This record gives sequence, structure tokens and C-alpha cells, in this order.
Amino acid sequence: MFSYAPTPLKVLVRGEGARVWDADGVEYLDFLAGIAVNALGHAHPVFVDAVSRQAATLAHISNYFASEPQLELAERLKRLTGGDRVFFCNSGTEAMEAAVKVARRTGRPRILALEKSFHGRTTGALAITGKPTLREPFEPLMPGPEFLPTTIEALEGAIGPDVAALVLEPIKGEAGVLDLPEGYLVRARELTTEHGVLLIIDEIQTGAGRTGEWFAFQAEGITPDIVALAKGIGGGFPIGALVAFGAAGDLLKPGDHGTTFGGNPLATATANAVLGEIERADLVGNARAMGERIRAGLAALTHPSITDVSGRGLLVGIGLAGPWANAVATRALELGLIVNAAADDRIRLAPPLTIDADDVDRFLDLFSKALAATEGHSS
Repeated sequence: MFSYAPTPLKVLVRGEGARVWDADGVEYLDFLAGIAVNALGHAHPVFVDAVSRQAATLAHISNYFASEPQLELAERLKRLTGGDRVFFCNSGTEAMEAAVKVARRTGRPRILALEKSFHGRTTGALAITGKPTLREPFEPLMPGPEFLPTTIEALEGAIGPDVAALVLEPIKGEAGVLDLPEGYLVRARELTTEHGVLLIIDEIQTGAGRTGEWFAFQAEGITPDIVALAKGIGGGFPIGALVAFGAAGDLLKPGDHGTTFGGNPLATATANAVLGEIERADLVGNARAMGERIRAGLAALTHPSITDVSGRGLLVGIGLAGPWANAVATRALELGLIVNAAADDRIRLAPPLTIDADDVDRFLDLFSKALAATEGHSS
């Protein structure tokens, strides 16, 4: 179908670590990792072994039964997040659908979300996505969501006892890796607690160590009510999860929600292996260190096209002085580097958490060449 914009299509056939190869044998340095998904890179032996072993024993059983990998992953996510209950699904947008249902169970009519936010493309998740160009073709959508400017003042003016939930990303990934204002998340927690409002944090892109913390909310020292997870927790295998804290975990009742594939043995065994390797190899620390190396390297370029560098860890946004992001990403691909034009004037980086200093230095060299080749030219 025509749901994706026409692009120069590369047929990728093989990957290893932070590199992929196309059908013509051309090698690319992958600094997108399937949009923050391939946490261990490509064809990591831990990932391959987990999929192979579980597929050979028990792949799918439905949620009429439990499985050991499912229970293990639930306990692991509770430990890593500090949460109390877990619901498994298949993707980030499904995790946000579950979050919307939890919010609806409060009985309050309003849901607050942020402008330029992105929470998924199913109709419930789309209804809380703050991008009008994505929503408007499919309206009318679910009533109730309101979109706020990302300021503490706007939040203070909007929140009240008739609000069911405040939904936000700790870093707006699809908008080009835009940071929240300093102190925003802490103030959001104070206000939601004061008014009995659920604080729902979308960590689909920022979770699983990507920002140099296991989860971005932890850097702010707060405890949310709901956290949505997906992408990196499966390392390339489709899985999503909703983690609830405290009383928020009691809002859904038997029969309120469900999924055929969610949390099946194959998905949860793979996620256990991926998260276990992130922990064993301290890839959270590596994300922090390599993120600092990327930022230092970009600063050293002193390139006039770069206006700012945002994000944390290995979720990096690069602001450009004009609408050149598509041209830069296209030229980078020609040079053998995969990056993402997340907005007309912003490049997004989300490489595997396994990248090393040589990978970063190679990226800086290729990205500098791509910038030089496209400077001043509109995409």
C-alpha cells in the first residue's frame, strides 16, 4: 500500500553488530538500530540463541496458560522499573492502548498530552498523539484528549480533579529528540499527585537503557503510575509491556483487556535474554559513555549547520540550521551511514547500545562528510 513515502529503497540482507549489508554487498554503519529497537545490534549471539532455544521448545500458548519466560520477564521488569504489575502486548502502540484503557477506568473525562508528542498509530494511541497531521485524516477519534504546550505554566493551568491522566514522553523521539524543560517531569509528578491524576510515561523509545539510565524517568527521581515499554526490550523481537505502580495496577478488571500473542514464551524468552545481556555487559553505562563521546565529537565539528544537540545517552537529536535533514540523511546513506530525518530540520540517532569508540569515530567522519555535501541545500 501507499502508507510509506517513496524513498530510495535499500534491500538489506544481513547484519552484524552495528553494521548491515544490502543485496549488492554494500556495508552501512547503522546508527538507527531499527528506530531504537536493536539494542544488542544485529545477530547478537545472545539474541540468536534465545530465539532458537525457545522456538525449539514452546513458542506460543495463549494467555489461558502461563509460562516460565513470561513470569520471569514480569519479575525482571518489576525489579528494573520498581513497578508492581505488568501487562504484556506486542508493540508500543498496543502498550499505549492499554494505558488509555487504564485511564478510562478512572471515570474521569479528560486526558492531557503534549504537543508534538507521538504515542502510536492505532486509533486510541493516535488520539493522544500531539501531531495534527497524523490525527486529522482519521478524526473523529476518541474524545477527551487535550494537547498542551510543553511548559510548566501550561500544565499548571490545565490540570485539575477532572483529569484522568497526563501522558508524556520524557524525550520526544519522533519530534526530533526534543527534551522536556528542566524540572518538567518533577513538577508533573507533583501536580498529578496533588489532583489524583495518573502520570503515564511513554518509555517506548527511551527505555531499556537507551538514555544512560534503565528508564529515563529514573534520572528525575520520580515514580510514575504507568510506564509503557516496547522497542528495545525485545532487541528486534516484537513485544510491548505496560508496567503499573501501586493502585494503578488495580484499575483494569478481568475481561477489560487482553491479547492473543502478548507475552507468549518466544517473545518473553527473547526479552529476558536481551535485558539480561544489557545488564550483564553494562550496556546502560556504555550508552552513557558513548553518548558523551558522540556529543563531544559533534561539538568538535563546529559545523555551522548544527544548531543544537539534544537527548541523552544513545538517543541523540541534531538540530540543523535549515530544512536539510532529508538531504543529509540521503547523503549519509550514500556514504554508508544510516541516520534518520525525524523532522525537516532534525536528525535522530539511536544506534545499538553495543557500539564502541571506533563506531562513534566512524559515524563522526561520515556524518561530517554528509553535512558538508548538503550544506545550504533544502531537502
